[in-house]
Amino acid sequence: MKPFSPNRRDSIKTLAALGAAGTGVLASPLALAQKPITVGVIYVGPRDDYGYNQAQAEAAAQLKKMAGVKVVEEENVPETAAVQRSMTGMIAQDGASLVFPTSFGYFDPHMLAVAAKYPDARFAHCGGMWTEGKHPKNTASFFGYIDECQYLNGVVAAHMSKSNKLGFIAAKPIPQVLRNINAFTMGARSVKPGITTQVIFTGDWSMPVKEAEATNSLADQGVDVFTMHVDGPKVIVETAAKRGKMVCGYHASQAKLAPNAYLTGAEWNWLTAYTTFIEAARSGKPHPNFVRGGLKEGFVKTSAYGPMVTDAAKKQADGIKAQMVAGTFDVFKGPLKDNKGGTPIAAGKVLKQTDLELEKMNYLVDGVVGSV
Repeated sequence: MKPFSPNRRDSIKTLAALGAAGTGVLASPLALAQKPITVGVIYVGPRDDYGYNQAQAEAAAQLKKMAGVKVVEEENVPETAAVQRSMTGMIAQDGASLVFPTSFGYFDPHMLAVAAKYPDARFAHCGGMWTEGKHPKNTASFFGYIDECQYLNGVVAAHMSKSNKLGFIAAKPIPQVLRNINAFTMGARSVKPGITTQVIFTGDWSMPVKEAEATNSLADQGVDVFTMHVDGPKVIVETAAKRGKMVCGYHASQAKLAPNAYLTGAEWNWLTAYTTFIEAARSGKPHPNFVRGGLKEGFVKTSAYGPMVTDAAKKQADGIKAQMVAGTFDVFKGPLKDNKGGTPIAAGKVLKQTDLELEKMNYLVDGVVGSV
């Protein structure tokens, strides 16, 4: 779908009044099961960013192949009231009955505000923390345990590093990001206990100049394997490769950008989550409000190994991955030390991936050079 035209945006205020008047969006369960569904997907950046937005767009592209599913999309929508206008337009003008606002900042207050105006529409947000009794029943959050893949990234990175200095370039110190940094570092230290991860926070999801500067700065300090948690890893991957360094990707595969530097990566498989919501909506079942899954459930996946990855690295990573898929490997368990001398997870305590305590993470583990 092309970006909104000025005329369309001007008409949205009028259309929004329909929602305020309580106009129904969803049909009865029986009719819904037989009737095609229109789904809206909103991206904070470009759909071809080799990263967060591309991973979502790849799933949306698969939805378009499903019988009876129409997809409307808009990209480059900021985390402001602009996304409220986008959601309103998709529902009132395009007839969307299920909307996926995919960026972290879309949740509160934006998605919640539009959901209140359109109680018959369904909203599924990526990464938010939906809470029973606090958030409307027509809203939801979904996310994947991609920290499992970042742990495996760390295992491979440690095998391949010669300097024993890893680099992690991240946008913001929110729980999902800290969880990835920690898992990556723990995976690496399971191979080499003394290896370190140096972290630089850029301040926002897409800061290409700062991302390049951070990559070069860490390379100057001896970092030889990089990973990241930003919307578009392209700049980091290409900059690291130009410096002769190695990378573990994130969100989607960046192997094409640097085939001689790309070791492996942590990728999303959002089609699993998308279809969960669509199937519920089309059959008239209750909206799934809190949806999560990891490697076992098919929410995340690992990139193919690059040609330079050693057999020893593959063997160890594949062995741990098999345990994760079987549900017998716990990433976060005690005793776990943070990098300030505390013990956020005591000896004998195990936090399963479904434990909500992990979604509130506010520390960096021992071995991470940096602060929240």
